[in-house]
Amino acid sequence: MALSHGVGGSDESIHSTFASRYVRASLPRFRMSEQSIPKEAAYQIINDELMLDGNPRLNLASFVTTWMEPECDKLIQASVNKNYVDMDEYPVTTELQNRCVNMIAHLFNAPLGDSETAVGVGTVGSSEAIMLAGLAFKRRWQNKLKAAGKPCDKPNIVTGANVQVCWEKFARYFEVELKEVKLSDGYYVMDPQKAVDMVDENTICVAAILGSTLNGEFEDVKLLNDLLTKKNAETGWDTPIHVDAASGGFIAPFLYPELEWDFRLPLVKSINVSGHKYGLVYAGIGWCIWRTKEDLPEELIFHINYLGADQPTFTLNFSKGSSQVIAQYYQLIRLGFEGYKNIMENCQENAMVLKQGLEKMGKFNIVSKDNGVPLVAFSLKDSSRHNEFEISDFLRRFGWIVPAYTMPPDAQHVTVLRVVIREDFSRTLAERLVLDIEKVLHELDALPARVPSGDLAELAAAEESEREMEKKRQVISLWKRAVLAKKKTNGVC
Repeated sequence: MALSHGVGGSDESIHSTFASRYVRASLPRFRMSEQSIPKEAAYQIINDELMLDGNPRLNLASFVTTWMEPECDKLIQASVNKNYVDMDEYPVTTELQNRCVNMIAHLFNAPLGDSETAVGVGTVGSSEAIMLAGLAFKRRWQNKLKAAGKPCDKPNIVTGANVQVCWEKFARYFEVELKEVKLSDGYYVMDPQKAVDMVDENTICVAAILGSTLNGEFEDVKLLNDLLTKKNAETGWDTPIHVDAASGGFIAPFLYPELEWDFRLPLVKSINVSGHKYGLVYAGIGWCIWRTKEDLPEELIFHINYLGADQPTFTLNFSKGSSQVIAQYYQLIRLGFEGYKNIMENCQENAMVLKQGLEKMGKFNIVSKDNGVPLVAFSLKDSSRHNEFEISDFLRRFGWIVPAYTMPPDAQHVTVLRVVIREDFSRTLAERLVLDIEKVLHELDALPARVPSGDLAELAAAEESEREMEKKRQVISLWKRAVLAKKKTNGVC
């Protein structure tokens, strides 16, 4: 949730051209109006303002799904008024969530018997899922140290510096030290060996990323598991692994089925995945799956009965809509394994079209990997004249939203542009984007060279010196004219 900030300025009212047939007076911008207005006017006023938003389909910064089939849209609309938390009132919706949990658990190779149900929960997104997984690890670690009579007031978690901000939120909100493995030039994910070296008795888990936000790369969870298994055997610890598969959890099973990253690895105790990313559902749904019941401490689960029946709940929030859960179930049964596989392969192929188009220009280094999340991250080979931020800004003129950003420590000197390939990004759009990037480069090349940041101070000092000299010249000129005028006057007298 973004924090709200009032926008300053003299215009403190909302005006709408077409709503004027209903409302002649302008509406206050930051206060409720005293009078009601017709529903048609309210709709038109809001609709007019929303026209200035970007086009979600052209927002290539986001991993979040921006298109679903009309049939699923109908299901979402029909269930938007259901509060998921009321399980007794909406038992079918509860059943659909349980089916989703079990389908995803099997997809991640959870060690389940024929009649055994999976342990998991639907969340608002991967951020909430990560908070829940982190709390489970922290409580499990605290219980173990308390039983051993040891202090448990200084927990830490080991991650790469490339983690999403939700991990920093977890560490700060729940008082856990975040120990980050720094990146290096050309290696933009967590180094498993460095991560294991940072583990100590107070480490509640090591978090691996299956699909880095920065360049889409999968971290080597298998190597991390092997190295950590060895360290646990040497020290007597049992430090576990959590896999943040927010982006890659709905990709790896279909594109890289032989890749070992999930519950096939013994130390992987929980996995989160975003249903609203490559799970192909609109924003607002995530999932957290635990390996076994023992990995989710029972004391974290609340049981309530004031909605009509005993209802176990493990969430940070309480009320939430049912529509995204239903939409996730729709996608899982509608597409099946074959459908998801076809969509992910198509995304990967379109990513290759974009990558090859950029390589033909000869002006970019490709930072992303072919195997990973279908995206293309790239940087300029020569940024002495113009940089990636300028390219991002110019692309907005064509409607494209392509983010430019710097890498985390110790690779912060690298700036990249990133294009996320989603289901609704076709090959035609990929080819169109390549053409528009070429146009932007031609426009930028025609402009004067950008002044290097290191020379800005010197340039400012030179300009200031020139202004001072000009003032002196003007003063001297005025003084000379005054002296000459006086001489002429003396001569006449």
